[in-house]
Amino acid sequence: MDQIQEKPSKEVDIYRDTWVRFLGYANEVGEAFRALVPVSAVWATYAVATVYVSADAVDKGKKAAVEHGDNPGKTTKVAVAVVDTFVWQALASVAIPGFTINRVCAASLYLLGRTTRLPLSVRKWTTTAIGLSTIPFIIHPIDRGVDFLLDSSLRKVYGQSAGGRHD
Repeated sequence: MDQIQEKPSKEVDIYRDTWVRFLGYANEVGEAFRALVPVSAVWATYAVATVYVSADAVDKGKKAAVEHGDNPGKTTKVAVAVVDTFVWQALASVAIPGFTINRVCAASLYLLGRTTRLPLSVRKWTTTAIGLSTIPFIIHPIDRGVDFLLDSSLRKVYGQSAGGRHD
């Protein structure tokens, strides 16, 4: 009989490998809908994204604690894992994409108002569609840019490089 070799299974990261990851995009969706919904709804999407970022940072801290056991320097390694994840996620999942979608939508609403005779409701829905369609195109460039930024600054302080950790 042939024996089937089992491949070592990669641990599933709930914050990066499952649908939970999409919660990190909540604020981008909120920004895309800003022209159509109350501003409090947009801020609520930022709350969702911030909870996601915080939960991911805590999760990476817990994993670092388990990984380092009772070894010396455990507290530092855990702190680095939490800070690195939180800063990376705050920039790559909340601040930069939120600002980017906000500006894309503001510019498109302005340009549609100056260059077309479309009714305001159509301009707002068009702006929302433009904002939503922009999201897939900005994710990877922002992720790589934040990796570069942190590799060039904060990670030099604690001697760590992204090495493809954040996707």
